[in-house]
Amino acid sequence: MGPTDPDQTRAALARLLAAGNGVLRCDPAWVARDFLPPGRRLGLPEHGYDVGERGSICERWLTSTTKADNRVGPDDEGLSYAVGEDGERILLRDAVLADPAAVLGPTYAASHPAGLGRLAKLFDYGDRLPYHIHPPQEFAALVGANAKDESYHFPAGVDMGAHPETFFGVHPWIAEQRAYDTLLPYLVDWDSDLILRHARAELQVAGEGFHVPSGVLHAPGTALTLELQEDSDVLAMFQALNAGRIISKDLLFKDVRPQDREAHGERFPLRFVDWETNGDPWFYENRHLSPQPVDGSTGDGEESWIFYNTSKYAGKRLVVPPGGVHRVREPGVYSVFVWSGHGRYAGHEVRGGEPGLDELLVTHEAATREHEVHNAGREDLVVFTFFGPDLHESAPTIPARGR
Repeated sequence: MGPTDPDQTRAALARLLAAGNGVLRCDPAWVARDFLPPGRRLGLPEHGYDVGERGSICERWLTSTTKADNRVGPDDEGLSYAVGEDGERILLRDAVLADPAAVLGPTYAASHPAGLGRLAKLFDYGDRLPYHIHPPQEFAALVGANAKDESYHFPAGVDMGAHPETFFGVHPWIAEQRAYDTLLPYLVDWDSDLILRHARAELQVAGEGFHVPSGVLHAPGTALTLELQEDSDVLAMFQALNAGRIISKDLLFKDVRPQDREAHGERFPLRFVDWETNGDPWFYENRHLSPQPVDGSTGDGEESWIFYNTSKYAGKRLVVPPGGVHRVREPGVYSVFVWSGHGRYAGHEVRGGEPGLDELLVTHEAATREHEVHNAGREDLVVFTFFGPDLHESAPTIPARGR
């Protein structure tokens, strides 16, 4: 687990930052789930997905300071380690806690005590995820957690799986007529997937994505998905039958206090639903994310916004052609995930598809000075970058349509 004493952690962090010139290299953090089969597109060897009682490796969390909230699993599941060339390793979470100013910058650290405040991940399932919801902040706070607004991007060039469509929200009439109890029998009976008859499906298109606030019901399809979200792992399952088996009903109440479950039963999770947003007839137009050009980009590469429409996080895609050099300067700390190609990023060797060489955290001091991205290969160098809350005011917002 590495040093846990704050003084030791600060000293180790200082050594890694000095060696990396303000950039931390991170090892991959693999996360198991036990309610669906894996999609097997994360690059692990075939035998590497099955992890026994824990289920299967279905997700990879990127520069994560968030602990996976699983029934069983190691104490550090979901947490990333910053690593040095000499083998030194420290939990990124411990580093941010021990010296937030060194990672986030003094000003941002003072105004954002929660740390990085976001989580990036790849999720990879062989079947569609069940229809579920993330409690809004007022309900997440009841169990000592954060809300989980999230956004998706579907990387190009990957098999989309058997069901590349996502169910969202509810049919507009349910919200318009305040017929909220329409969903209740499915939660009480807990024996089918027929709750999906009240939702709408949207095709998952490579290179595009969606913005999904907390309080929105959704059942993501089988496309390999790059997700950026708030720093949280809260949820309530609303679909009982999925991938041929009944999910434990405990997941409906996973983030419900025992006293609320006892007093209100299945009606309580229905309080998580933002009915107006779920029933928005313009849901697609108001939540669909297509790449948007980044103004003022400098160099040979092409930068696009892929995560936007919120102040809670932001993200870009950078494509640098063979032999190209792109110059980058950002307003604060951010994460780097190299999707394909190879070269150098802020002085560090990077290679897409090689865990251990594809993941960096660029701390505030390095992020705010100009640094370069070099493509040293014969194919495009494709890089995704992730930012926490309030760092990118220039990220676009979708003009609201409809009500």
